[in-house]
Amino acid sequence: MSIKKKKKLSPTQQEYQQFAQEREPKRPILLNCVKAFFVGGFICILGQAIQLFFVKYFHFSQESAGNPTVAVIIIITVLLTGLGVFDHIAQFAGAGTVIPITGFANTIASASIEHRSEGYVLGVGGNMFKLAGPVIVFGVFSAFLVSLVVISLRALGVM
Repeated sequence: MSIKKKKKLSPTQQEYQQFAQEREPKRPILLNCVKAFFVGGFICILGQAIQLFFVKYFHFSQESAGNPTVAVIIIITVLLTGLGVFDHIAQFAGAGTVIPITGFANTIASASIEHRSEGYVLGVGGNMFKLAGPVIVFGVFSAFLVSLVVISLRALGVM
């Protein structure tokens, strides 16, 4: 808690804050980092194996194998989310499962599952992108800004 907020608290509230802070469980930061590293690395290795599968058996090029690889990873993540397995993996690994494509697929699938009782249009369709919508907007907006910078640099002859 910031010092400004602590000054606004009454003595009883400050005493309670100190009491709560003393009893807050200590998080094993190093262990959490190691678990996130290995689970995130395993997800990346799985993605690379799927990409190599498309290259070897379907004769895709390295560049063109990326799209079906992402689609397969999304399908696996959505299936694991629907079966309730991805939540256990995320609980164990923490930030290791937030690799952009798996975290994004899990967010959309979780919101869809949570609101399915409200119907397909207003429940699933209306709530699916509540968490993912800002990610999409930020991604499109930042891509637009980067493209403006690249076009400007090329016009100036820098690139």
